[in-house]
Amino acid sequence: MGVIRSYRLRLQRRRWRIRAFRKRRDLRPVANRTDQIKQGDLFVFSTQRNEGVRLPYFLKYYRDMGVNHFFFVDNDSTDGSLDYLARQPDVSVWTTRASYKRARFGIDWMNWLLMKYAHGHWALTVDPDELFLYPFCDTRPLRALTDWLDASSIKSFSAMLLDMYPKGRIDAQPYSPGQDPLEIASWFDSGNYTIERNPKFGNLWIQGGPRARVFFKDKPALAPALNKVPLVKWDRRYAYVSSTHNLLPRGLNLVYDEWGGEKASGVLMHTKFLDTFSTKAEEELNRKQHYGASREYLAYAAGVKENPDLWCKWSEKYINWRQLEILGLMSKGNWA
Repeated sequence: MGVIRSYRLRLQRRRWRIRAFRKRRDLRPVANRTDQIKQGDLFVFSTQRNEGVRLPYFLKYYRDMGVNHFFFVDNDSTDGSLDYLARQPDVSVWTTRASYKRARFGIDWMNWLLMKYAHGHWALTVDPDELFLYPFCDTRPLRALTDWLDASSIKSFSAMLLDMYPKGRIDAQPYSPGQDPLEIASWFDSGNYTIERNPKFGNLWIQGGPRARVFFKDKPALAPALNKVPLVKWDRRYAYVSSTHNLLPRGLNLVYDEWGGEKASGVLMHTKFLDTFSTKAEEELNRKQHYGASREYLAYAAGVKENPDLWCKWSEKYINWRQLEILGLMSKGNWA
């Protein structure tokens, strides 16, 4: 049975890579600066639409971390963000008016760019509202982490998606371009998470937090997945399967010990819940380009109208990565 499953997964990986190759025709280069890439450069890959308000801080955050080059796919933005990205000296950006849904929610586009440009590089695939945290990130650059992973023959690094939110109404404090979103969305759920193993791909499936607690309280099994494998020493033979929740070959998903354990892991601080959230949710609901007939955005639209305050008496205010390690949300593992 194991041999048959392995064969089927190899076929599936081949299918996703062929699909990504075909979807390259969706993309039109606007600013291609990949001739600047050097051996060993660290990359960020992202898909964005109308995220102009977030991009200045997003770029600063990852530049300060040590990222050398950014790859963006712009999905028909109308807020000037495409022009902004095209002016950045360390950004290559492609644009498309093609369906986000038909590109498997953008992952076909990411797989193509990763396949073409990231071979042999450490690549971090994140959304514009995700800020990557890793052990010792306050004192060590990202390259220190990737050097340790290389020395340990580890090819992938997991991060739990941690939903951040303000205390009080989501729309109470306006967010300004260039501002650290954690100045506003500084609270998170320290517990309230469920974990189970996905037998097909070998990854852990994590759900919970404020989205399960507020927006999916009646159907928590439908709450968004919080497990991600965003940092990978890329090889052109690899392919993401479902967003960055899992990828193939299957071994790249084995980033935890049996129940979280002591393997090193990080956190993606998810800063979706700012004052821009209700407008963004309404836009995406109308576009109908998201997973599961946009049920996530249906829940958001209803939940924001009923109760736009995600804070509760069990909420915890973010201090630093060590706090998250103590709470069991990330681990430094054997990295000392």
